[in-house]
Amino acid sequence: MIFAVGKLLRPGGADERRAAVLAWMTTIQALCALFFIGDVAFDLYAGDGQALGHLWMESFVAVVLLLGLGVLIVELRQLLLRMDRVTAGLMAARGEMAEVIEAFFSTWGLTPAERDVALMILKGLDNDSIATVRGRAAGTVRAQSAAIYAKAGVDGRTQFLSLFMEELLADPE
Repeated sequence: MIFAVGKLLRPGGADERRAAVLAWMTTIQALCALFFIGDVAFDLYAGDGQALGHLWMESFVAVVLLLGLGVLIVELRQLLLRMDRVTAGLMAARGEMAEVIEAFFSTWGLTPAERDVALMILKGLDNDSIATVRGRAAGTVRAQSAAIYAKAGVDGRTQFLSLFMEELLADPE
């Protein structure tokens, strides 16, 4: 998300421009709300004898601005999350699947040995073949596979593979 926020300073794509506009609108709206809240507080403190209706109207405007500010912040957050998902999908589509795989592995906290086994699973090797290639016992590979599936939150090899297929086939929208 920090990457996306950094892009707000120099927007390029449509989503980035939209995020920049929302960020500026949020800032301006926050300043307007502060002005109205400060004005109401000053009028109450000064006791200028202004009409009560005027103070209620300014208070109402301040509340509406704050509610709108909340909506803008939620929309901006959702837009930035969407931009992150689209960026991950584009990376996969551009042949940068290795970086996508590495991001998944890092998120799951796989050990170096588990990473090797997971890559071989993605390449289509079965546990016995992985054990032969790595010079380990098949039981060790089965245990590492089970640990990988648990960390990925899946029940087995098929679901594990489907995580990456979904990433490749995901619609950027």
